Parts: sequence; structure tokens; C-alpha cells
Amino acid sequence: MRRIKGDTIMQRKLMAEAFGTFWLVFGGCGSAIFAAAFPQLGIGFVGVSLAFGLTVLTMAYTVGPISGGHFNPAVTAGLAAAGRISWSQFVPYAAAQVAGAILAAVVLYIVASGKADFSLAGGFAANGYGDHSPGKYPLFSALVIEVVLTAFFLLVILGSTESRVPPGFAPIAIGLCLTLIHLISIPVTNTSVNPARSTSQALFAGGWAIQQLWLFWVAPIAGAVLAGGIHKALFAKDAIVGEGN
Repeated sequence: MRRIKGDTIMQRKLMAEAFGTFWLVFGGCGSAIFAAAFPQLGIGFVGVSLAFGLTVLTMAYTVGPISGGHFNPAVTAGLAAAGRISWSQFVPYAAAQVAGAILAAVVLYIVASGKADFSLAGGFAANGYGDHSPGKYPLFSALVIEVVLTAFFLLVILGSTESRVPPGFAPIAIGLCLTLIHLISIPVTNTSVNPARSTSQALFAGGWAIQQLWLFWVAPIAGAVLAGGIHKALFAKDAIVGEGN
């Protein structure tokens, strides 16, 4: 009986992760595909950055209480590295996140392909470096910025969800942080910090996007794990002045 209940709880968590990641990709990448450069009224980099931040903010409040609101394999890895969750949750969570992201990309493709002059040549909001970076930034630049920004993203997530922090405001800080991250790095890599988001778009862009996809798994997860370790050191009980007094 306990096993059945536990399985049901995990199923709900995975559904929530898939649902939340769907919304992140559909809203964030959708804004890039449909609205970023729309004639005369395009929302540009600022609009796309806000779209990504708003998707995380809204879903963190909507399904965060069910699954924790990761929507990103790097976030799951960072939380595991920080000791917030078990590493055994990484694979099922990541699978659900990638599934939700791919489903969103499918819907985006169905909508986008209805336009007469539709083409995947524009990259379908995929991430890239070198010739496929919006600003033509090389591999090393892409690696550094993805590691650094994902690390700070996780530090904000971990810090804003600490028990010492007033509850209820974390999604706002997290959503604004993701907005800032996109404002910084869209010109460099089109901003990943999320392997699920990168995978879904690469599958449709194909070719170069799939060849470069490894970076957008390795760098975000490395940055997230690094942040998990830093957070554990910063918030260790003996590191907090006045703790236990």
C-alpha cells in the first residue's frame, strides 16, 4: 500500500515537471520564434528574456508545491548536489522535463509550420556557439557563460528557498534571475542554462544543433553542481554567524 502511494506521488511530481517544462519551452522559445523579430512590433531580446522569466515564475507558483518546480535537469542536479533531494530523482525528473520540452517543441513546430514561408533555417530558437551563436561567440565563451550563469541561477534558487528566507517570494526571485540571465547571454548562446530546453529545439533544428548539444548539457549541469557545493558551504550551520545561539 505504501509503495502504491509512493509511486502515485512520484507520478504526480513527474507530470508536474513535464507540464512546467512544457510551459517554459512553449512560452520562452515560442516568444523567440513568433514574436522576437515580428515586423515593427517585435519584442526583441528584452521581451524574450521576460517571457522565459515569466514562465518559470508562473509555473513555480502553479505546480511548484507538487514537484518543487525544477523544470530543468540542471536545477535537479544542483538541488541534489546541495543535498536538497536524492540523486536517485535525477533521471526520472530529467526524463519528464525533456519529455515536456519536446512536446512543447512539437506544438511550436505545428503552429510555426502553418506559415507559408516557414523554415527551420533560422534555428528554431536552438542554442549554439561559433557560427550559430547570435553574436558569433566561440565555444570557450559559450562554455564559460553557461557554467557561470547556471551556477548563479542555482545559487538564487537555493538561497531564496532556504528556511531562513521569508516564504512565498522565491518564485519571484527565480523568475527575475532567469530574466536577467537571458538579458546577459542571448547574444552569446541564445541562452540555455537548461538542457531540456536545448534538447527540444535541437531535435527540430537538427544538424549543427544536435552536434553542439553536448555543451548545453555539460556546462549547465557542471555549473549547477558547482553551485550546490558552494551553497552547502555558505549555508552550513557552523558558517552562519549566530546560528544556534
